Amino acid sequence: MKPADYIVFFVYLAGVTLFGLTFYRKSKTASQFTLGNQSIPAWVVMMSIFATYVSSISYLALPGSAFMADWNPFVFSLSIPLAALVAVKYFVPLYRSINSPSAYTYLEQRFGPWARIYASASYFLTQLMRIGTILYLLSLTVHTIFGWDIRVVIVVTGLVVMVYSTLGGIQAVVWTDAIQGIVLIGGAVAAIFVILAGMPEGAGQVFTIAAENNKFSLGSLDAGLSQQTFWVVLVYGLFINLQNFGIDQNYVQRYKAARTDADARRAAFSGGMLYIPVSLLFLFIGTALFAFYQSGAAELPERFYEKGMSDGVFPYFIVYQLPPGITGLLISSIFAAGMSTISTSYNSSATVFLTDYYQRFFKKEASDRQAMRILYISSFVISICGILIAIAMINVKSVLDAWWKLASVFSGGMLGLFLLGITTKRKNVAGAIAGVLTGIAVILWMSISGISTAARGEVPVFHTYLTIVFGTSMSL
Repeated sequence: MKPADYIVFFVYLAGVTLFGLTFYRKSKTASQFTLGNQSIPAWVVMMSIFATYVSSISYLALPGSAFMADWNPFVFSLSIPLAALVAVKYFVPLYRSINSPSAYTYLEQRFGPWARIYASASYFLTQLMRIGTILYLLSLTVHTIFGWDIRVVIVVTGLVVMVYSTLGGIQAVVWTDAIQGIVLIGGAVAAIFVILAGMPEGAGQVFTIAAENNKFSLGSLDAGLSQQTFWVVLVYGLFINLQNFGIDQNYVQRYKAARTDADARRAAFSGGMLYIPVSLLFLFIGTALFAFYQSGAAELPERFYEKGMSDGVFPYFIVYQLPPGITGLLISSIFAAGMSTISTSYNSSATVFLTDYYQRFFKKEASDRQAMRILYISSFVISICGILIAIAMINVKSVLDAWWKLASVFSGGMLGLFLLGITTKRKNVAGAIAGVLTGIAVILWMSISGISTAARGEVPVFHTYLTIVFGTSMSL
């Protein structure tokens, strides 16, 4: 690390924080905090949706996956267009017509208070784990690069994001998301140029080496359900993206924040579609890194070729191969991906607590002053919980992994419940409850059987990606 890298990194971090704080005067009411008075430009909402898709996990995991294997993860992105079209036609108009910033108000209207509580509680559980996981992985990357204490990085990052996302509200979140989205794309493009320029026989050597090692494959076209084939990933991607567009408060809140219905539809579709080429960019980085090190342009420690270690290849390249200044830009890009996801979770979780709990069960006609106090307090508590989870992951990651799996089990019925609500007109509460319980039971059974099968060293009957597919289908 050179002085130029530190300068770029700290200027970025300070710049984003100060920029987010400039929205403090525009976030004095609950409506401004949660929806920005529905005055946010479409392109900003689009970039925010895109940035929500990309986290520091995907920034490192996609290159790592392509380095070790092939482009099979890109099939997930190929499912986005269909899910985005469904969102534009059905989800966006539905949520724009409801007079509430919460995604789960609709479920109460269709099936009663239990549906709202179930969905919002599941959302909280998954968001806390999401915040903790991203903070932990982000700090681990920074620790590897700078050598800084992991706990210090977790606390500082979590609090910095909490300050500007709390004081600036949704406007600070989406506008900083837009900047962070541009930074992370710029960082990825810069990395590709450096890799291609460093190939001993020119840029074409990347494609030659990659083709020889079947790196551009999208996966097997076999019809089996036990392996991570093209079809398994495609179906999995469709269900996950329908879940993102349909019931995730992070996305729904952005639909509501847009100026007009047309802006909301355009932002939802474009934000999802932008992720497709960018995910391809990340996968190409992994493939190019494989070719770079195979060509002998530089040496790579053997540990990175071991299973589970490939996510560290890109950070290693950033530290040892990039020129001064560009290294700082790439580190800023990784931070941008993580900070955008964390800030979104802070703001959306606080919004859900206010609308689905405080105003629903304690004080329906809360004044703006009371509502803002709740939003500030809940944002602070959520950030502290996320920080504590991230710190706990340092030593008890296996326990928290189990918690993450448990959260996935209980939230698995949410998509089925939502789809049941928009595809039927009858208010069959008993049937909805039975569907959710059936979906949860299927997901729980598949999760437990998959773990036990893996422990015995056997190939499972169904790939783990199909858990949400079968669970959701059984809920309907």
